[in-house]
Amino acid sequence: MTTAPSSQIFDINPYDDHPSLTQAEADVLWEYAKLNQHIKNLVVQTRQLSDTPDETMLKRLRVLERKMGLVLTLFKASVWGVVNEQTFAGNTQDSIDDITVMR
Repeated sequence: MTTAPSSQIFDINPYDDHPSLTQAEADVLWEYAKLNQHIKNLVVQTRQLSDTPDETMLKRLRVLERKMGLVLTLFKASVWGVVNEQTFAGNTQDSIDDITVMR
């Protein structure tokens, strides 16, 4: 029995002409071989992703980080404005009450 190279495993069933296997057994073994190759490909791609960062993903995340920084700054500014407005409104009300009491 000869094993087919990994690139041909999806095209050629290496178990087809094996004398001690039925056609169903050969087909099942071929499916296992294809599954094995898919897993090997997945492992290779996973290792590549873990070894070197995805540059396009990093660029997109940097843009998102800048946007989130801007959103946070604008949020802080609006909260600060609301707090100052409430403080100013409270001080104005106290001033009006003080004037009313003085009359």
